[in-house]
Amino acid sequence: MKTLLILRHAKSSWKFPDLTDHDRPLNSRGKRDAPLIGNKLAKEGLVPDVIIASSAIRAHATAKKIAKASGYRGEIVIESSLYGGGPQTYLNILRNQLDRYNKILLVGHNPDVEQLLDSLTGTEVIMPTCALAHVSLILERWLDLNNNTKGRLIKVWRPKEMIIASDKSIT
Repeated sequence: MKTLLILRHAKSSWKFPDLTDHDRPLNSRGKRDAPLIGNKLAKEGLVPDVIIASSAIRAHATAKKIAKASGYRGEIVIESSLYGGGPQTYLNILRNQLDRYNKILLVGHNPDVEQLLDSLTGTEVIMPTCALAHVSLILERWLDLNNNTKGRLIKVWRPKEMIIASDKSIT
């Protein structure tokens, strides 16, 4: 059994119009939301065995904030092909992972993360920035992952919903 955690990068800044899309940093909301998701991973017992992130500045920054907040102690693997590579690229990257990794966190971009989720679970999921999907896969080896693999969508966490729920519990 393998666990796949699929995350869309946190909210990026449009404050610097001269930057390329690849080089946009996180904005203040993104800097707030990423640790929130990292804390959720720790609380749910879902700290990944490896984090694989797109090379885009906003995705790598998201991964670093999540790693710190969750207590992840490994290196963050940067995969430039996750930037605009399409959902098949995500599958190919996963297929090449070590089988000792039972929980993998992929930090990528839309529409790829939504298409990957739909392909793996048969469920259309809206993934706003910094949304995290937990997918259970009945696999022994990552190499066995393919376009016909059907996983089970366990849960989707969206920062906005988490903040609203947190505010309600305080009142």
